[in-house]
Amino acid sequence: MSLEPLLHASPVIQIHAVVAFVALLLGAVQLSRRKGDWLHRMLGRTWVGLMAMVALSSFFIWTIRMVWLFSPIHLISIFTLVMLWLGFRAARRGDIKRHMRLMEYMYFLALVVTGLLTFLPGRIMYQVAFRPGGPTPAKLEIFGGIVVVAALIALGIALRRRRRNAALGQNV
Repeated sequence: MSLEPLLHASPVIQIHAVVAFVALLLGAVQLSRRKGDWLHRMLGRTWVGLMAMVALSSFFIWTIRMVWLFSPIHLISIFTLVMLWLGFRAARRGDIKRHMRLMEYMYFLALVVTGLLTFLPGRIMYQVAFRPGGPTPAKLEIFGGIVVVAALIALGIALRRRRRNAALGQNV
């Protein structure tokens, strides 16, 4: 693993990657802690701001061009901005069930799934993870371990939420 490819990338890509990583960590904290208190609201607003930065910065990354400067990846950014607005609006209106669902989906689709896609061959994060010499069995094992841990964390959060909702008599 080497950060050299990321350090030699454009400043927009560097900012995008760092902000996405911070949003990934903060989102995990948000999903695993108690909801509704002042800290949840403060961290949530911070997370929304980070996610907006990630989505907006992507419009200035043109490494994959399919239609003029853009690619299907940019559709994910539009999706993210719309979902951020809908999730924020649901919380402001008191529709907490919808807010929770939207933010959970956003975390997993816009950060976890797309984050894993950045490790496809030819992408900068692939070079960060597997450079030099491409993927070796040891590097693939480490990456596989990270994917398994991320999946287990996601499963744990989902199961915890289901148990809590079942205890509260909610059908979520």
